[in-house]
Amino acid sequence: MSLASHMGLEGLSIGALAEVTQMSKSGVFAHFGSREELQIAVIREYHARFEEEVFFPAVSEARGLPRLRALFDRWVRRVSVELDSGCIYISGAVEFDDRPGPVRDALASMVRAWQSALDRAIGLSVEAGHLRPDTDSLQMLFEVHGLILALHHDARFLRLPGAVDRARRGFDRIVQFYLLAEPDAGVAPAAR
Repeated sequence: MSLASHMGLEGLSIGALAEVTQMSKSGVFAHFGSREELQIAVIREYHARFEEEVFFPAVSEARGLPRLRALFDRWVRRVSVELDSGCIYISGAVEFDDRPGPVRDALASMVRAWQSALDRAIGLSVEAGHLRPDTDSLQMLFEVHGLILALHHDARFLRLPGAVDRARRGFDRIVQFYLLAEPDAGVAPAAR
């Protein structure tokens, strides 16, 4: 995970892992079988950790806007922690966006699973009466995902202070646009 975060998935190799772990190349190869399988194993592990840190804690929140807000807040926290190492979802998308194959497929599958979870949370927010019935969930998802990409870019690449606060304010503005009515005490924006 650490190697892939710093060197990218493309920089991850059997030899590099063998060197870092002080194992033989054949020992690492025996465990993973190929460089491609090593890369896919890293993507799966990253996704599992992402779910543990972001998704599972957030789904314990009440359905609707509290859960959607928790998903976003935990995602922002995760990106904030990854500023020095980088997000494998984002860096992997840049590396493999135009390279078909099993590694790209595995990465895209994990990102789609996360986007599907966000889309469900938006739908539950509509069902709960927190967001307008005419909410375009795919548009809202696009905008929220865009905030995370901008956060990653501004905080990691440009090292701009205040990027996390701007991302949170952007989320509050998106939610405000789609709100059905004034939120009750359970769905009010978190104090920033």
